[in-house]
Amino acid sequence: MTTRVILVRHGQSTYNAQKRIQGRLDESVLTEQGKADARSVGKALQGLPIDAIYSSPLQRARQTTEEIRTTLGLSLPVNTPETLLEVDLPLWEGKLKKEIKREFPEEYRLWKRQPEAFKMTISTAEGETEHYPIAQLHAQAKQFWQDLLAKHQDQTVLVVAHNGINRCLLSTALGFGPEYYQSILQSNCGISILNFPGAWGEGVQLESMNLTNHVGQSLPDAYEKDRIRILLVRHGETQWNRDKRFQGIKDIPLNENGKSQGRKAAELLKDVPLDFAASSHLLRPKETAELILEHHPDIELQLEPQLEEISHGLWEGMLESEIEAAYPGMLAEWQKSPETVQMPEGENLQQVWDRAIPAWRKIVESAKPGSTGIVVAHDAINKAIVCHLFNLSPEYFWNFKQGNGAVTVIDYPYGANEKPMLKCHNITFHLSEGILDQTAAGAL
Repeated sequence: MTTRVILVRHGQSTYNAQKRIQGRLDESVLTEQGKADARSVGKALQGLPIDAIYSSPLQRARQTTEEIRTTLGLSLPVNTPETLLEVDLPLWEGKLKKEIKREFPEEYRLWKRQPEAFKMTISTAEGETEHYPIAQLHAQAKQFWQDLLAKHQDQTVLVVAHNGINRCLLSTALGFGPEYYQSILQSNCGISILNFPGAWGEGVQLESMNLTNHVGQSLPDAYEKDRIRILLVRHGETQWNRDKRFQGIKDIPLNENGKSQGRKAAELLKDVPLDFAASSHLLRPKETAELILEHHPDIELQLEPQLEEISHGLWEGMLESEIEAAYPGMLAEWQKSPETVQMPEGENLQQVWDRAIPAWRKIVESAKPGSTGIVVAHDAINKAIVCHLFNLSPEYFWNFKQGNGAVTVIDYPYGANEKPMLKCHNITFHLSEGILDQTAAGAL
């Protein structure tokens, strides 16, 4: 069994609309657009069993929660722990963002580029104290997870909070530090889904992040003029995916459902101006990329052998039951501690990291500022790339789900050699109704 957490950022508030810093100031309320979007979240969640509801105590989050709860027709009580409060920015709260940039230029630069070093010096009657908002918020997020998971094992929990605390909830769950605070996007009324197989510290899977199609936005906006954007796509389904057969570097083509998934991904991306495209050279990602590029006939597909799937060696073509019979205990180790497994006559994950990440870096570094491209690859490769965004090692391999035909949006807002931003992760709404990833859960 698994504890599922549906994490939502509150709807647009009056301060959001005015481009003011909110923090813990509780003067801002939902706009009419914010209320409508919150109801859209409720509609998107219809059919999912909700066992418990948590909200930040600040009114913009509580209003969002109430709109969702009313839309769903739920009578569950709403828990409002202080561990869901927004980031504490006492010197900035209520000010316009343009005022912050003008009055606190160095502090604002740190806030955007080195959030772990960002601090505020607070004057009190007892003297001056140094306040590190993001470090404090990380500790707060960990405490929330510990409390929630102790109470709601094997349940589905709705959590409604804020941009900053949601970022820290995601980062603390997934295993990366406050230096990546600005590397996750949380849109108003964006939905993220995390699956916890056990208690705090026993693993997590990010099923999806920052879904916004229910509020009319298929992909997040690209605000930065010179940013580099890459749409990371996993290939469509193969029959071996459907059968849960390990395929690795076996060159298995798409099945009919996989071709349909490729066409649906193509439809999702048809109006996105593309400047480049790359793919693993194996048939399944190549076919998926070619379906997408039917809407972009001027773009030449570059094949990158270093993006081919992990070699499972002697496991390839086998079902889990056959692997367990031939290699007792090894499959369980792969599922629990994947970084320790050397595939018989195949690869280990560090070898995958060592070839996939340089290939990814080459693509990013060759992209022109302001350009957008697609990279179509495999489950293990895409997991390695997303881990790399946050400097995570192979032990975090299972933290990020990749569905067949899913799309992940990655921006480099300040150029190829600066920290990237994960704008949304594992979008699958174009493949089936509902917010859950319903693609085949087959082997790699």
